[in-house]
Amino acid sequence: MAFLSSVQGGAGRGRAVALVLSRLAFPGLVTLAALAVATPCGAETLKANFALSLLGLSIGHASASGVIEGRSYRIDISMRTTGLASLVNDTRGAATASGALSSEGLTPTSYANTTSNTYETRTVRMSLAGNSVRAVHVDPTPWDLPVRIPVTEGNKSHITDPVSALIMSVPASEPLVGPSACNRTIPVFDGVTRFDVTLSFVEMRNVETHGYSGPVSVCAARYRPIAGHRPDSASTRFMAENSDITVWLAPLQTAHAVVPYRMALRTNVGMLTVEPAEFHLGGRRQAADRSSADRSAPERSAADQ
Repeated sequence: MAFLSSVQGGAGRGRAVALVLSRLAFPGLVTLAALAVATPCGAETLKANFALSLLGLSIGHASASGVIEGRSYRIDISMRTTGLASLVNDTRGAATASGALSSEGLTPTSYANTTSNTYETRTVRMSLAGNSVRAVHVDPTPWDLPVRIPVTEGNKSHITDPVSALIMSVPASEPLVGPSACNRTIPVFDGVTRFDVTLSFVEMRNVETHGYSGPVSVCAARYRPIAGHRPDSASTRFMAENSDITVWLAPLQTAHAVVPYRMALRTNVGMLTVEPAEFHLGGRRQAADRSSADRSAPERSAADQ
């Protein structure tokens, strides 16, 4: 799950939101109205809509959908700023990743990401094999690339992409809620920067939102830049020193993995939160049951009258 990179004031706030979502993560870090994911029996799905807020004020929304079928997976995420935030910096983004899933974890094969704000649009496309980058194309190339810390070939090995990082495998012998869900270091390469996200267990909680009711693991998160960033970047230094970042992880039973449910991090202008408005986990059978229940409710109401 990977998230965090540069969080800065002014116009950078909109870009920071896009970075946070595309790298954790969760997200990154979610509203996808009426999203329907067609899945065969045995497949496990994720469909989530999230609300973004800064200092308690709504600044945008994001969506995430995914399917794990057998030994393959695909994840799609999108986000955009709204309201006053879009007046400061109209930011939007979409990303997708796919690959294979085994007992060792995820092995991504493709990743694509397009983000745009008031100032530019950037597209990243990457192909991978064996958790190493085979090819990467970034358009446009960052204007300050010559002064960034060079990304070596070694930095592109034993990594995952920011979207694939949203699904975190848990060893089969370990429970899906508790320390085994959190305690890990995620090596991420987003096509430009290489960084680690380290998660550590804090506590377990029970949550309830539309589509999900159950336990989650609360993890503390730390961001460690490795390459591809500017050594003089105040925003990168801020995030590297930021100890006020939490991620809540929900269990995927069939895949024996966890995915982000909620995220909060301190920026230099206040707390940024990504809260679920809708969060569905399950397969085709569960989705069909929910749909049938939704359709039958009005019929029962009419009959009662």
